[in-house]
Amino acid sequence: MPSVVKLPRKNHLDLAQRILEVARQQGMRPGAHLPEQQLATLCNVSRTPIRAALKVLAERGVATRESDAGYRLAVDLSLPADFDSGLPRAEEAALADAILRDRAARRLGGTITVTELMRRYNADRRTVLKAVLSLTDDDILQRAPGQSWVFRPIPDSPQSIAASFEYRLLLEPAAVLVPGFQLDGVKAAALRHGMEALLSRPDSEFGTREFQRLDIEFHRLIAQGCANPFIADALAGHLRLRELPGHAGSVNVFRLRQSTQEHLGILDNLEARQYEVAADLLKVHLRLSGNQRPQAANRGAPPLQGLIRRLV
Repeated sequence: MPSVVKLPRKNHLDLAQRILEVARQQGMRPGAHLPEQQLATLCNVSRTPIRAALKVLAERGVATRESDAGYRLAVDLSLPADFDSGLPRAEEAALADAILRDRAARRLGGTITVTELMRRYNADRRTVLKAVLSLTDDDILQRAPGQSWVFRPIPDSPQSIAASFEYRLLLEPAAVLVPGFQLDGVKAAALRHGMEALLSRPDSEFGTREFQRLDIEFHRLIAQGCANPFIADALAGHLRLRELPGHAGSVNVFRLRQSTQEHLGILDNLEARQYEVAADLLKVHLRLSGNQRPQAANRGAPPLQGLIRRLV
């Protein structure tokens, strides 16, 4: 009889990924000690799930275990290259991604049922329900009358992507201008390091996935810094939509470099507490990104770095 491979629990996988993000933000290098108590504090959990998550990392070769010193980091998280932790996906997480891909390709309608998904993906009810509930928690699905769920609007077409940028133009600059905005200095420093490293690479080695990760983290930093919890929560929810599989469009390296430089300029002003300048630059950045045409950016609006020099 073939042996059954036991997959790690989803919460342990999520926590393992969170540990890698913390290690990246802390600037940990290969061989650095991964202290259980410090990680538990930073991840806001007890040491028991941290141990389970570290074990997952060790099983994937991302960390090593030493009997006398606990766990140590085995990979270089500071490299700008696209980093794949190799962590397995929980079954329900993989199913949720498949549902989203099929919805984006219009292979699924706007309304779904658990029975339909069980039949389509040859999955058991428990796994399907977990996937559906995770999508509901992310505001991608909402419960409908009876036994059905309805997809909420997501940025998966030119029209909805344009609407997404309009939404962000209204909220993100406002988030910066809310009194009490607080920038997380540790995360900001880690972001700056990552963006500068990415810009140092030649076009042929420019990491699109790394750009996408840094882009999401930059805009998440703005959402987290907002002192208004309603605006912060709205932006965080919208950011989750931007992390959906297949969301990223095809934009050339020139625009991605330009966008990264814009991020750095905005970050400069946030760190200097020049919030009105940062909000103005953020508006220009979102308009240029919404256009997604470098030639239009060059003709229709002045370079953002020039704006920075004039406004600071």
